Amino acid sequence: MSTILRRPALTPTTTPAAAPVAPAPRGLLAVVLTATFMTALDVFVVNVAIPSLQTDLRAGPAAVQWVVAGFGLALAVGLITAGRLGDRYGRRRVFGLGLALFTLASAACGLAPTAGALVGARVAQGLAAALMGPQVLAILRTAFAGAAQARAFAMYGLTMGLGAVFGQLIGGVLIRADLFGLEWRSCFLLNLPVGLAALALVRRCLPESRAPRRPGLDPVGVGLVTLALTGLVLPLIQGREAGWPLWTWLCLGGSAALLALFAVHQRRAARAGGSPLVDTRLFGSRAFTAGLVAQLAFWLGQASFFLVLALYLQPGRGLDALGAGLVFTAIGLGYLVTSTTAHRVAARLGRQAIALGGLLMAAGLGLLELAVHAAGPTGSVWWLAPGLFVDGLGMGLVIAPVTSVVLAGVEPRLAGSAAGVLATVQQVAGALGVALIGLLYYGAGGAQAVGATVSPAVDPAAAFGRCLGALAVLELLLAALVQLLPRRTT
Repeated sequence: MSTILRRPALTPTTTPAAAPVAPAPRGLLAVVLTATFMTALDVFVVNVAIPSLQTDLRAGPAAVQWVVAGFGLALAVGLITAGRLGDRYGRRRVFGLGLALFTLASAACGLAPTAGALVGARVAQGLAAALMGPQVLAILRTAFAGAAQARAFAMYGLTMGLGAVFGQLIGGVLIRADLFGLEWRSCFLLNLPVGLAALALVRRCLPESRAPRRPGLDPVGVGLVTLALTGLVLPLIQGREAGWPLWTWLCLGGSAALLALFAVHQRRAARAGGSPLVDTRLFGSRAFTAGLVAQLAFWLGQASFFLVLALYLQPGRGLDALGAGLVFTAIGLGYLVTSTTAHRVAARLGRQAIALGGLLMAAGLGLLELAVHAAGPTGSVWWLAPGLFVDGLGMGLVIAPVTSVVLAGVEPRLAGSAAGVLATVQQVAGALGVALIGLLYYGAGGAQAVGATVSPAVDPAAAFGRCLGALAVLELLLAALVQLLPRRTT
C-alpha cells in the first residue's frame, strides 16, 4: 500500500511517482478556474447588493444576515464530505454536479420573490460551492505535475484573489448600471450564462479521476464533522451580531467535543482497515501539517481585512459601493503584479517566497495605518493606495504557493481528502478572523454590536487602525510559521 510522500522537498521540476504523465487537456484550467472565480465572487459581491435587496424584498436584519451567513455556513460544513464524494464517485462527476447546482441556485437567487426564498437559494449555493471546491484542488493536483502544476496553482491563486478583490467593484458596477432594471439581481444572474458555458465544457476538458479503491462514505464521520463544523462556524458568523448569547458558547463547547470525537473515530476507522473520512496519514507529511497551520494564520487575516476596509470606506468615510470598489483596485493591481509570477519566485526562494509575502503584507498594513492618520476624517481616501498596493503584492506571493505546498507531497489517491481539509481550514479561519477582528473594530470606540445596529461611538479611523495592527501581527506570524515548511517547495 502506498504511503504519504515524505520527501523533505519537492522542486518545481520534481514529479511525484504517481503523478500523471499525459498533458492536461486544453481548456481544463479555464473550466475549473471559472468555477473558482464564481465562488469567490459570490462570497463578496453580496455585500454590495444588500442595501438594494433589503429594500426590494423588505428583508429584516435577521434575513439579511442569513443571506450572507447561509452561504458561508453551508460552504464550510460541506467541504470535507465533498472531498470524499469526489474520491469515491469521480472528481469530474462531482465537480460537474456542483457546477450545475451552483448555476441553478444562482438563478434562484436572482429570481427570488421573497427574502426567505433568497436565503434558501444562498444555502443551496453554498452547498454547491462545497461540492466544487475540493474537486478543483484535487484536479489541479492530479492533472498537472512539476512546473505545470506550479503554474496551475499560480493561476488558481490569481483567480481566487481577483474574485475577492474585485467582487465589490463588479457588484458596484452592475448595480450602478441597473441592466434591464435588475439592480441587485444581476449580481447573481451573471452566473447563469457563465456557469452554463463552463458546464458545457466539463466532459470535454476535464479528465476523470478518483481514488483507486473507491473509499466508503463513512456516514458516522460525515455526521460528526457536519455537526462539529456547524457548531463552530455558526456562532462565529452570528455571535458578534447577536451579542454573544449563551447558545453561541454552548455551540463552541459542543463543537470542540464533537471534533475530538471525530478524531477518535477517524483513528479507530483507520486501524480497523475502514475508510475514514479524513485519512490520518495525511498528517504524517510535514508540508501538509505545517502548511495547514500557515493557511490558518493567513486566512484569519484575509476576510477580516476586507471586512474592516469596507466598513472604514463605506460607513466610516461615506463612500458608496462603487467608490469603495474602486479603492479596492489598488490591492488588485499589486496582486496582479506578483500572483502571475509567484510560482517562479517560489522556485527560486522556496518557503521564503511565502515569508516574503507575509512581510510585504505587514509592511502594507503599516503604510495603511500611517495613511489613515495622515488623511484624517476628511482627507482623500486615495492616501490608502500605496499601502493597499504593497499589501496586494504580498497577497500574490502567498495564496498560490501556500496552497501548492499543502498539496504537493500528497499522493494523488488522497488528493480529495486533502483538498477537503484544506478548503475547510480556509473557510473556518475566515469565519474566526471576521469574528475576532470584528470585535476589535466595534470595540475600538466602546461600541457594541447588537442585532443589526452599531453604536455611533465607533471612531472609524481608530477602529480601523487598531485592526490593522492586529492584522500586521498575523502576517508576521505567517512569515515565522512558514519556516516549519520543507526548505524547497513546489
